[in-house]
Amino acid sequence: MSKLQPLIDELQKTPDGPFFNPWFDRDHQHDRLPEAPKIRRRQLEAYLSERLQSAKYLFIAEALGYQGGHFTGIAMTSERILLGHHQPVHGIPARGTFQSIPRKRTSKPEVNKKGMSEPTATIMWKALYNLGIDPYEVVLWNALAWHPYDPQKGLLSNRTPSDSELEKGFPSLRAFLDIFPGCKVVAVGRKCEQVLDKFGTDYIPVRHPANGGAPKFRNQLKEMWNA
Repeated sequence: MSKLQPLIDELQKTPDGPFFNPWFDRDHQHDRLPEAPKIRRRQLEAYLSERLQSAKYLFIAEALGYQGGHFTGIAMTSERILLGHHQPVHGIPARGTFQSIPRKRTSKPEVNKKGMSEPTATIMWKALYNLGIDPYEVVLWNALAWHPYDPQKGLLSNRTPSDSELEKGFPSLRAFLDIFPGCKVVAVGRKCEQVLDKFGTDYIPVRHPANGGAPKFRNQLKEMWNA
């Protein structure tokens, strides 16, 4: 059995409620191809597999977003990062995501011509490269693996999950942590700190980079890496 299989099995168990499962469900309105879920699942597997021997830090945020993992299958990673569109301006090369399989977008071009772009993802990846951190020493994840959306706004929206919903992510979070034993856990944002407190895992807290938190996040990341 693949070391990733227990996690993949947990990811198949979408919680009840308004959640999108990018690895096993198709976004019929916005996906380009019927095989989009399979593409996202293979991309997640490539991303994780290429870090099995090199990972040192696990960065965990709250939940998957529609501008990021909804279409890439990878937490805090947008299609523009995946396709290399953020390299000229932000210095984020596509090869930092994974290299063992071709990188593909799954959203329709009419949704966004160059692919979806997520502010948190851009800040996260840009900070890694600006600080000279090898992205293969970092694994990005979410306490709640799936994408919580607002049913009134549709799949291209985000919503804050409830405490009980976050607890539904504990089995998949445990399966993820079991893949990378010995790595330091970094809680990205206060909400994630609260989740990990309840989950019972030690962590290093950092400011969430969204909503004006980018400067403090970068400083904390620099201090942590140089410690």
